[in-house]
Amino acid sequence: MKLIHSVPRCFRVAKVFRENFGKINCFSFSPNGEIVISSSDDDSIMLYDCQEGKPKRTLYSKTARISSDTLMQQITVVYSSNKRDDTIRYLSLHDNKYIRYFPGHSKRVVALSMSPVDDTFISGSLDKTIWLWDLRSPNCQGLMHLQGKPVCPFDPEGLIFAAGVNSEMWTGLKFSNDGKLILISTHGMMHMFEGYANSKAVTLEAYGIKVAVLDGKYTGPITCLQFNPKIMTFASACSNTAFWLLTIDD
Repeated sequence: MKLIHSVPRCFRVAKVFRENFGKINCFSFSPNGEIVISSSDDDSIMLYDCQEGKPKRTLYSKTARISSDTLMQQITVVYSSNKRDDTIRYLSLHDNKYIRYFPGHSKRVVALSMSPVDDTFISGSLDKTIWLWDLRSPNCQGLMHLQGKPVCPFDPEGLIFAAGVNSEMWTGLKFSNDGKLILISTHGMMHMFEGYANSKAVTLEAYGIKVAVLDGKYTGPITCLQFNPKIMTFASACSNTAFWLLTIDD
């Protein structure tokens, strides 16, 4: 099924989970789309089974309050913290043990991006730096100094990454699946930039039209929203987590 304009209107809340008592600050789906992980200000990490629609496991971070960036692999997770220090942690979900620590940032980590082709990832921090890491080593593989808060995603082929410079007002930066477009989100606006095919370097600003309004009856402001294209579903959260499914009326 293609995600055309009429499809989003057919999503409905299938289940709501109320395990958390703190604000949920991040979602991340596993590469196969079967598991979603959430992190919360109550120092918990929740794993949900997307196919069965139920909680799978709860883990607690005793030394780190999870920040707003989490990278989910099949059985491991990389996340930033801000409770004790700004060290990035590599956690095994199988036995709830840390595999490795990645120290170095002097202020809160605000961006994480995993390479789609190997074990490298990048982190951006309020200390105005971007660090390149390898999951197999605690040592930094590369360092970039910027003029402000960074945003930094890998491209879909893992060949390059983009770095937002002087990006204090930017809230996110994403590549399209074909790597030809970059979408930058700011406070209240989104901008789309075309890459190599844009010979005249014309800036394209994207102002979307309203396609659907979905009411999840939240108890507070929505803090996270993540779409899962593998099984055509998405999750949203405030302090509660809602799973949405596509419903087709007869």
